[in-house]
Amino acid sequence: MNLSDKPMIMANRSISSDRHDALAWAAILGFAFLTAFGILIHAGGLLRFVFPAAAFLVAVFLYPRSPILYLGFAWWIAFLAPFVRRLIDYQSGWVDPSPVLLAPFLVLTLTALSFIRTLPRLYRQGGLPFILAIVAVVYALLVGVIKQSPTAVIVPLLNWVTPILFGCYLFVHWRDYPRYRQSLQQVFLWCVLITGAYGVLQYLIAPEWDRFWLVNTKALAFGTPEPLGMRVFSTMNSPGPFATTMMAGLLLLFSSRSQWRFVAVTVGYLSFLLSLVRSAWFGWAVGLITFIPTLKPKLQMRLVVSILVMAICVMPLINLEPFATVINSRLQSLTSVSSNDASYNDRLEGYNDFLGQALSEIPGEGLGFTISHGTIGSNDSGILSLFFMFGWFGTIPYLGGIFLLFISLFRSSEGRSDSFIAAAQAISLGIFAQIGLGVATAALSGIVMWGFAGMALAGQKYHLYQRSQNLLELETLPREVLPS
Repeated sequence: MNLSDKPMIMANRSISSDRHDALAWAAILGFAFLTAFGILIHAGGLLRFVFPAAAFLVAVFLYPRSPILYLGFAWWIAFLAPFVRRLIDYQSGWVDPSPVLLAPFLVLTLTALSFIRTLPRLYRQGGLPFILAIVAVVYALLVGVIKQSPTAVIVPLLNWVTPILFGCYLFVHWRDYPRYRQSLQQVFLWCVLITGAYGVLQYLIAPEWDRFWLVNTKALAFGTPEPLGMRVFSTMNSPGPFATTMMAGLLLLFSSRSQWRFVAVTVGYLSFLLSLVRSAWFGWAVGLITFIPTLKPKLQMRLVVSILVMAICVMPLINLEPFATVINSRLQSLTSVSSNDASYNDRLEGYNDFLGQALSEIPGEGLGFTISHGTIGSNDSGILSLFFMFGWFGTIPYLGGIFLLFISLFRSSEGRSDSFIAAAQAISLGIFAQIGLGVATAALSGIVMWGFAGMALAGQKYHLYQRSQNLLELETLPREVLPS
């Protein structure tokens, strides 16, 4: 090949990439138009099935052609599918479980192709944590098929396995780390801005579709279906996943330089606090404490300045009614647990009743098992859920994989010069720290945890490769041109 041919080849690749992006955007916009049109004409009964099917088809189209847009599409489907479900149910009647909520998992199951393709060399590349976690989920699946109804394991399987596959997908595409990093920063900037603003609006006016959902779920812990009575869940399925997602976005914004970040954090922190999810507040604190020491002094100073500016933006709103009373009351409960704290007392009673039984599960009950108790449910404790479903045989490799994951994350110093890696490490640890108070490693919370862990590992691998390439180039230079 002649050197003069290279510009032509690069130009052809650029044209091909632009064409793929144009077609990808056409598919995404067509999907958005189809969804909006179906809601406008009140075709909710049909849209319940069309929405997840169409989302999957768009993902199939994007996956090989435009990985960056596939990544963004997957995140936004996860953020918005519960909101679409509520609009459909409000128009066409309550249906539970709703097929609409399958859309994020159908989109993310495509990442299994990457896992299968790279499995033979995944261990050598540092992917043992993902392999161990997948093995544990497969074990729990087999036990569940034997002990539970075969149909009862489908949704739990998607909840547990897709976050791991997604994190592994991001890890094995480490060569594209800079592009994936930019995409993720943009996605979470706009996620905090849009879902945070809607969360504040939700608290103030309580839209009809949100009231309808709250009444039908009979979730008393989520507040009352009236203005100023709801715990904010924004466009997501409950306050817990929303608060975890917002926690991740708010920590990530510390590494952002976008001019929109201060607007985003204003509504983001307000809605985050209005969710009243103390476990997510605790996770945010763990993440921030983890984040600061991993940065270089120059980046630490910039972070401190960002925190001060963000505090100036947020504090006046927090101290105004109708926000101040409800937020301050919940904040006070962090330091003084009282006999009237129903959430704390229910979890404590549940642990007293079930922890011994859970720890005695050797083979486990398998995926599909649910805790039936008046004070604690299957989503209220990741520890109880793990031991009941996975048993010791599944819990050891699953938690072992996560333990190895965090060792890999924090033994590298790449986060000192790349604030995104430092933020991703902090987010992953902050979410996992909530495992005693919720199922932090599965469903949407798990997607966020495993996703950012996969990105942090990808960033480390990318920077190590870049350093090795730079050293190789220096070694090949003639001695006379090397710096003295």
